[in-house]
Amino acid sequence: MAASDNLEADLDSKHQPHHTEDVQVNPDEVEAEKRLVRKIDKRLLLPTAIIYLLCYLDRSNIGNARIMNSTTEDTLMDTNNISNHQYTIAMMVFLVAYSLFEAPSNLALKQFYPHRWLGFLVVAFGALCTGIGFTHNFAEIAALRFFLGAAEAGVFPGMIFYFTFWYKAEERAIRIAIFLCSATLSGAFGGAIAYGVGQLNGNHGLEGWRWLFIIEGIPSIAVGILVFFFLPSYPEKAGWLTAEEKELQVRRLGASRSSGEDTINWPDAKDTLCSPRLYMHYLTYLTVGTGVASLAYFSPTIIEGLGYSDLQAQLFTVPPYGIAYPITLALAWLSDRFKTRGIIATCSSAAAAMAFIVQASLPADAYIARYIFLIIATCGVFGGLPSLNAWVGDNVRTTTASSLTIGLNIAFSGPGQIIGVWIYRAQDAPAYRLGHGINAGMSAISASLALGLTIYYRRLNRKIRGTGETPWVA
Repeated sequence: MAASDNLEADLDSKHQPHHTEDVQVNPDEVEAEKRLVRKIDKRLLLPTAIIYLLCYLDRSNIGNARIMNSTTEDTLMDTNNISNHQYTIAMMVFLVAYSLFEAPSNLALKQFYPHRWLGFLVVAFGALCTGIGFTHNFAEIAALRFFLGAAEAGVFPGMIFYFTFWYKAEERAIRIAIFLCSATLSGAFGGAIAYGVGQLNGNHGLEGWRWLFIIEGIPSIAVGILVFFFLPSYPEKAGWLTAEEKELQVRRLGASRSSGEDTINWPDAKDTLCSPRLYMHYLTYLTVGTGVASLAYFSPTIIEGLGYSDLQAQLFTVPPYGIAYPITLALAWLSDRFKTRGIIATCSSAAAAMAFIVQASLPADAYIARYIFLIIATCGVFGGLPSLNAWVGDNVRTTTASSLTIGLNIAFSGPGQIIGVWIYRAQDAPAYRLGHGINAGMSAISASLALGLTIYYRRLNRKIRGTGETPWVA
């Protein structure tokens, strides 16, 4: 990386690798640790996956509502007299709030306890999603979408931060992937749900798109209440862990352990905010955000441009996400297994870039080929997300730094996602060459930045080899 020497000079003492603690783990503890991790997994993975599935459904269903029941002119656009420009604004205000509230929300999670804060956020975004089903004009939708973005802002970074209390760095990517892959599942389920809900058009005087927001919003409220009362916050306070298991948890996490007693301190916050290398992580995630948002909101529209229409287009959004799900899990497993983040992210973004380039180059009537490369692009965009989200937290050392970096990393995706909501323009149908071209460029930048960070961290590790200092995760 060209600026690596300057970046290295800017690393302050709080972010320098420290000497590893001499933590003795006897052979009997190896199996005990495996049992402990499995026990934690059983308690945490399903609830967090459900939370993020509902979160992603409630933010992206507006894309399904845009074209639902278009043949009878009962879409969100028709019923509420919304123009294409206003629709894009409604998506953008969500992302503005999403970017603004992510880092503050992560700090609030530590102050108010994870189960309380996450429970509150899930109830809030469920209620707001349900409320959108009763809107009648652009102003109401825009206002509720803004508050929806504020509520959802803390969920994704909050759960990544939450995992630092329970898992070692090398255990996080696959577990982040398990709940993050709920986004790909929501894309698959969202299309299938929209197909079924579209059949309710006109029931009790409500259009199908209204039923979509109501049906997908109410379960979130119920889940949020359960999270508030039953999600465990910290290992040391978990009644389902024995005293021996709590002691083992402290030993196995070692110096990287965050606990309920750790407090947010502003000197650490200042040091974190002034670290240039972390901004390279944020910039990488910003470029990935363009593809994430554009696919989340415009997959039904893109597929409609492949010759499908109305409810049929909803159904054909299922395979891209359904295929992306196991691929994202596999890449996250490889990331943890080989303790590498950057190469996984680089290859994933590079694959997305190539797939978008091909889509932009194909003739408009090459429907099958365009659909195949849409699937590849979806896999590439989502495949590197677990590694990128684990990576930025792997290379910080304090609770405050972890809270801020995870929140800021995802907050920086906001500008990228705002770009994503503007690039698939109605006048570019059906080929959408501009959108595919911009996504290709942003994915290529992401791949280049991830590769640069990998080289940078490997250079640092060569310099500390043999010193006993904790290596950086590359």
